[in-house]
Amino acid sequence: MADLAPRTVNKVMWRLLPFLMACYFVAFLDRVNVGFAHLPMSKSLGMSEAAFGFGAGIFFIGYFLLEVPSNILMERLGARVWIARIMLSWGLVSTAFGFIPQMSRFTGLRPDVCFYLLRFLLGLCEAGFYPGVVFYLTRWFPSAYRARMIAFFMLAVPVSSVIGAPLSGLLLNVTGLGMEGWQWMYILEGLPSVLLSIAVYFTLTDTPRNARWLEKDEIDWLVGKIAQEQILVDKSAHSGFLKMLFDIRILMCAFANFSMQGATYSITLFLPALITQLGYSNTQTGFILAFPPFIGAIGMVLFSRHSDRTGERKFHVAAALLMLAVGIAGGALLHDPVTRLLFFTLANIGSVSLGPMLYPIPASFLSRGTVAAGIAVISSLGALGGFFGPYLFGYIKAQTGEATTSLLLMASLALTGALVAAALRVRKTPMEVADS
Repeated sequence: MADLAPRTVNKVMWRLLPFLMACYFVAFLDRVNVGFAHLPMSKSLGMSEAAFGFGAGIFFIGYFLLEVPSNILMERLGARVWIARIMLSWGLVSTAFGFIPQMSRFTGLRPDVCFYLLRFLLGLCEAGFYPGVVFYLTRWFPSAYRARMIAFFMLAVPVSSVIGAPLSGLLLNVTGLGMEGWQWMYILEGLPSVLLSIAVYFTLTDTPRNARWLEKDEIDWLVGKIAQEQILVDKSAHSGFLKMLFDIRILMCAFANFSMQGATYSITLFLPALITQLGYSNTQTGFILAFPPFIGAIGMVLFSRHSDRTGERKFHVAAALLMLAVGIAGGALLHDPVTRLLFFTLANIGSVSLGPMLYPIPASFLSRGTVAAGIAVISSLGALGGFFGPYLFGYIKAQTGEATTSLLLMASLALTGALVAAALRVRKTPMEVADS
C-alpha cells in the first residue's frame, strides 16, 4: 500500500494533463496569434498602434465579465459539458477573424470595428477556461501536488509559443482564395479548437468517483485525501461568497495576477512586430520568439517543484514577478539584440512561473464551496491587466514613437506586483508526506 499515493497521482496525471494541455495549447494560440497578425492586419484594416492595443486588450474585458459566472456554471454543469462549450464557441469565433473583410462588407461596419467586436466576443467565449481547469485540478490532486500539476498544465503556454510562434510566422506566408496570410493564420489555427471540443465532451471525467479508469482503492484514497484536506480548510473558511470577494488576500492575489498579465500581454502582443521591424522576416521572427518560452518552460517546472517541496507560495510568486520586471527593464534599456533576447527570456520565465504558485494559494484558506469563485475572482480581476497593459503600451508607443517608455512602465507594474505578493499573509501549503 505504500505506493498507493504515487501510483494514483501518476495515473491521474497521465490521464488528464496531456489532454488538458492540448486544449490550453490551442486556447493560448488563439488568444495571442493576434500579435503575429499585428503588422499585416493593421495595414490591411487601417489601424493605428493605439487602436491595435485597444482591440487586442478588449478581449480581457469580455473575459472579465463572464469569468466568475462561467466558473460557477462549470461547478453546476460539470467540467466535461462546460469546457466543451467554451472550446466550441471560442474556436468558431477565432476562425471568424479570418473573415473580417468579408464581415465588414456584409454588415457595413468598419473593419477595425469588426476586429474589436470579435476580440470582445472571443473574451466572452473563452472566459472561465483557465480558472475552470485550475479548479478542476484541485478536485483531482491533493495540495502537495497542485503547484507542479498546474505547472505541467501551464506548460501548454510556453509550448504554444515554442511551436505556435514558428507556425504563425509560416502561416502568414499562406495566400489563396483572395485572402491574405493573416486571414489564413486565424482560420487554420482556430479550427483545432472546434475539433477538440468534441473530444472533451466524450472523454473528460468530471470527478474521481466517476473515474472508471481508476481502481477502487485509488478512488477511495484520492477522495478521502482531498476531503480530509477540505475539512482542515473549512474550519477557518469564509462564511459566504461576498465576504470572500472582499477578502484582502483575494484582492492581493488578484493584483499580483493583474500586474503579471498587464506586463506579459503587452510584450507578447507587441514583441512580434518589434522583432519584424528590426528587419527579420515573418518566418525568422517566429523562430526567434520560440526561444524565450522554451527556456521559460524549464524554469517554470523547476520553480513550481521547489514551491511544492517547501510549501511556500507567496515569495515564489514575488520572485517570479521580480524576474518579469527585471527582464522587461533589461530588454527595454539594452541595445544588443542577443542581450535583449536573453532579458526577455528571463521575463518569460517569471511570467509563466507565476500561475502554478499563485492559484494553489486560495485553496489554503477558502472553503470547497468558494474555491471555484475565489480562483475565478483572482483570474478575472487579473485579466483586466490584459486590457490595460496592451492599451497603455500601444497608446504610449504611439505618442513617443518608440517602445522603451512603454516597456519600462510594464516593468514598474510587475515590480509593484512583486511587492504586493511579498506582503501577502497566508499559511504555507502542507508539505508532501508519504501515504500508506
